[in-house]
Amino acid sequence: MIPVLHEDADVLAVDKPAGVVVIPARDEAPGESLRHRLEAERGERLWVVHRIDRDTTGVVLFARNADAHRALSLAFEHRRAEKTYLALTRGVPTAREGVIDVALHSARKGKMRPIFPGERDGVEAVTAVRVLQEWKRAEGDVALVEAKPRTGRQHQVRVHLRYAGAPLLVDPLYSRTEQAVVGGVTLTRLSLHAHVLAVTWERGVLRVESPLAADLRAAVDALDGASPK
Repeated sequence: MIPVLHEDADVLAVDKPAGVVVIPARDEAPGESLRHRLEAERGERLWVVHRIDRDTTGVVLFARNADAHRALSLAFEHRRAEKTYLALTRGVPTAREGVIDVALHSARKGKMRPIFPGERDGVEAVTAVRVLQEWKRAEGDVALVEAKPRTGRQHQVRVHLRYAGAPLLVDPLYSRTEQAVVGGVTLTRLSLHAHVLAVTWERGVLRVESPLAADLRAAVDALDGASPK
């Protein structure tokens, strides 16, 4: 069963596990997607409002009727949805707190990249970042970073953190890391979690929070335990 974080007559917010796509992926059985699994579990139709990456955990919001879907989609389109991510990074961002305002450009193999100097056809991308905790290690520093994307570009948080000198601890696409061992805990998926989603729409403010996923929490606890007192 997919954990439910919030439910009312119009919306359903769930805690997405790692390894599950929100909508059917190419060459994958439709029934494996988060939407189809929820529809089968609940016996109702759901409308997709937004998506997060397959191996990102945390808050995903669905509409339970067409009217709510239109209203929520407008809220996202007009940037009235505030997302907060938590990330474990390899290294610490150059600025412990600040705003990364770097336009992005599509790259090969479905990737995104920062625009090159003089390029004019990038898309605006802005992310506020704040280091919540950091650990000094002989194998390399690790940080727990809060990231709030103000725009909704593909892979934005991942690319911006890499640009800031602190790529995700595990990210096969952007840092070529399939896994990481931290404090005795092995992480084998993208070290990114959709922590809070707050949407201001025609029916008020909806705020949904997902606690840090168990594997990332175990890594944080292990890093705390391994740090000098």
